[in-house]
Amino acid sequence: MTTRLRLPPGVRAIDRLMKANKIFSIERMDQRALERAQTAVIPDAGLGAILAGLIIGRARAGVTIATSSFPAEHGEVPLRIYTPDAPGGPRPVVVNFHGGGFALGSSRQGDWICSTVAADLDAVVVSVDYRLAPTHRFPAAVEDCYDALVWTAAHADELGGDPERIGLMGDSAGGNLAAVVAIMARDEGGPRVLHQSLIYPATDLTEGLREHESYLANTRGIVLSNADLEIFRGFYLTEDDDPSDWRLSPLHSEDLSGLPPAVVVVAGLDPLHDAGVRYAEALVAAGVPARVEDFHVMPHGFLGFPYFSRGAKPAMAAIVASQREALAR
Repeated sequence: MTTRLRLPPGVRAIDRLMKANKIFSIERMDQRALERAQTAVIPDAGLGAILAGLIIGRARAGVTIATSSFPAEHGEVPLRIYTPDAPGGPRPVVVNFHGGGFALGSSRQGDWICSTVAADLDAVVVSVDYRLAPTHRFPAAVEDCYDALVWTAAHADELGGDPERIGLMGDSAGGNLAAVVAIMARDEGGPRVLHQSLIYPATDLTEGLREHESYLANTRGIVLSNADLEIFRGFYLTEDDDPSDWRLSPLHSEDLSGLPPAVVVVAGLDPLHDAGVRYAEALVAAGVPARVEDFHVMPHGFLGFPYFSRGAKPAMAAIVASQREALAR
């Protein structure tokens, strides 16, 4: 006889909210709905901002948020920059990549996460609005994120940051991109990255993901269903792409040595749980310090709902502590 896991009240609320509104599920979006979701802007002021803040969290006090961009070959790439109000510097710099399955989301949704790092680490956080699939498939997002790292390192002084103390951070698809960019920086002689914060990262886009126990156990589909995963994957990859390419599936990289230390946050109710744990194990096997922070009764994306998820604040505390160890003077 199996015992049904009792969900925390906040997780039950998230589950009901997500299932009651098709705008939260890529599985239930048609083309027009997808286009609206990709072009929708979360307001920074007014009633819309208040409502958004109640769901995805408000930016921390004492942090100034500015919008900017940098020039890439295809055009401007938008940035959202978080800087502590208190005098200080040069500060560590953390480059952040948002989640959304490579097809949804924006840096605005990460205000609580990014401002928490800015406030508690006393760092400058640069969050990147990379191009989204399916209009812009792989490797567009990878190119934008790596270019953003290079640009940030070159302009760190202007941002009040220290170009010698740079970390990467990303959640979900953004965790994939952070892991990939860390490998690229090592291989291409790019900016030296001292730390990577990988939050429920999508490290395996191969068919092998379907064999992971956490994928097979994902019968509730809280926040992220297996069907959602398949659609995101189909939007991001073309038929000619090899899913085992490390730029798509860093878990399948042949060489993970020499990468920066990592903290890997995983959620027990997440189909990507095992992929995150396996990536941390692969890093350790390659001689890279890596720590797993496992929140057993949290779903995928739980840091995106800080007022509903009791694991959100402890997870952020663990992330900042790991960043501090690597990026502090």
